[in-house]
Amino acid sequence: MTLQNLAALKGGLVVSCQAYPDEPMRHPETMTQIAEAAVRGGAVGIRAQGIDDIRLIHERVSLPQIGLWKDGDDPVFITPTLEHALAVVRAGAEIVAIDGTRRPRPDGLTLAETIARIHAETTALVMADVGSVADGIAAYEAGADCVGTTLCGYTGERPKTDGPDLEVLRELAAALPIPVIAEGRVHTPAQASACIDAGAFAVVVGTAITHPTTITTWFAASVAR
Repeated sequence: MTLQNLAALKGGLVVSCQAYPDEPMRHPETMTQIAEAAVRGGAVGIRAQGIDDIRLIHERVSLPQIGLWKDGDDPVFITPTLEHALAVVRAGAEIVAIDGTRRPRPDGLTLAETIARIHAETTALVMADVGSVADGIAAYEAGADCVGTTLCGYTGERPKTDGPDLEVLRELAAALPIPVIAEGRVHTPAQASACIDAGAFAVVVGTAITHPTTITTWFAASVAR
């Protein structure tokens, strides 16, 4: 996949098909069915977690896939090492999402070294999940093909906003020559639209589409008296 192929995601919705550990829906077949349903709804890409999920979705869904592997108890747990990233690509992801913050990585490699090895050993693109403007600029300088606001509000650098961190999104979109993808706490169509207005290349939505447990809590709380 080349950088030009990112054009398939431009201005569109990427649906994150993930389930938390021990949930009833934590199964590759279920996540693949959700991905297939998202395709029918107009998604332009899929984001998926875990080798088995990535592999099955790659087999049955023709859209570009952003793959990741959450592993370990270290603060850096989104595709935390080079070996995790290479396994994600081997499973079929065209884009591999990795922790793109400036924090130390479990395998001792720098972000730049990790990205360089991914580029050298695979044809995949790298999406750096960042938590701040400084992270995003550093990830671009390290060679990332695109950055996502996935970790804003989760690394201690930014407050956890009610909804997407539009401030970081806006600043990164203005500062970087690579695509900036909005991700994190996009819970309504209006918020997704606001992300595009703030300069997002594409918008990733997960919980609000693919996590019925959380969606149920929203409605249950709204009717409780």
